[in-house]
Amino acid sequence: MSCSKAQEFLAKRKIESLQTTNAKQEVIGPQEALRLAREADEIVVARGKRVVRIDLKRETPDDATLQSLILGPTGNLRAPTLRVGRTLLVGFDEPTYRRLLG
Repeated sequence: MSCSKAQEFLAKRKIESLQTTNAKQEVIGPQEALRLAREADEIVVARGKRVVRIDLKRETPDDATLQSLILGPTGNLRAPTLRVGRTLLVGFDEPTYRRLLG
């Protein structure tokens, strides 16, 4: 559901991605998801109405904390996930997308 909302948001604003991965075909497991998270300066996670922001320049959460935020019930990276510069967006939150993507 949130993947379609994210795609709709991007299409309306004519924002094209440099790389797209279908999460059903190419699974990103826990270790690769952590690597992506550790490469970011900020992680923004939307889960329902709750949005969690982590500034990795100021905070150093442990792997278990990061995994609890970015992994879904299957143990793989949640979709949709976008990397915008040095920010990793996990889940869909329209106000956050507007702020970071315009």
